[in-house]
Amino acid sequence: MKLALFDLDNTLLPMDSDHGWSQFLIDKGLLDRNEFEAKNDSFYNDYKAGCLNIHEFLDFQLSPLRSHPRGLLNKWHADFMSQVIEPAIRKSALELVKKHQDDHAICVVVTATNSFITKPIVELFGISNLIATEPEVVDGEFTGKIVGIPNFKDGKVTRLEQWLAARSWTLSSFESIHFYSDSINDLPLLEKATHPVATNPDDKLTAIAEQRQWPILELFK
Repeated sequence: MKLALFDLDNTLLPMDSDHGWSQFLIDKGLLDRNEFEAKNDSFYNDYKAGCLNIHEFLDFQLSPLRSHPRGLLNKWHADFMSQVIEPAIRKSALELVKKHQDDHAICVVVTATNSFITKPIVELFGISNLIATEPEVVDGEFTGKIVGIPNFKDGKVTRLEQWLAARSWTLSSFESIHFYSDSINDLPLLEKATHPVATNPDDKLTAIAEQRQWPILELFK
C-alpha cells in the first residue's frame, strides 16, 4: 500500500483557510473588525514563525462557531467557499493529488485547521480522508471546544497514528509515505514520511529541506 499525506493551507491551497475564514467574516461585517482583525493577523504570524500557542488560537478561532447557530454558519461557509476558496484552487494542486490517486495511493489531508472549515475544501480535491482538529458538537451546535488533541505539530503524528490504528494499519503498513507540507510546524510528520516533500516551503523548512536533501516543490509559481 501507498500513503499520500497533504497539508492543506499554503500547501494544496495558496492561502491559509483558517486566517481566510476569519477575514471573510470580518470583511462581511459578521465579526467586529476592531476586536478580531489584529488578533487574527497576530495568530497567523505566530503560526508562520513556528511559535503559535495552539490552545489560545483555538479559543479565538472557534468562538464564532460557539456564538452562532449551525444553520447560519453553514450559509456563511457556503459563501466563503464560492467567493474565496473555489477561485483560489490551482490546477497544479489538483494534478498533484490526481497523480497519487492514479498511483492507487490512499490520500489523506492532515491539517491543523478545524474540520468545519476544511471538510468542504478537501472534497474539492476529490479526497475523502481528512484528519483535522475536531470542534466539539452538542445537540448539533458547536460548543467552542475541541474533541481530542489539536492536529498540530506532534499532534499530527499522534492523530495520524490513531487514524491508521482504527483501520488496523500502522505507518509500517505502507511501502511508501509521501507528505507534502509548507510549514516548519509539520517537521514531526515530515520526519515520519519515507518521502517528505517541502511544498511552497517557508524559510525555516526550506533550510531544513536543503540540509537534508529533501525535494522542494513550488506548486504556485
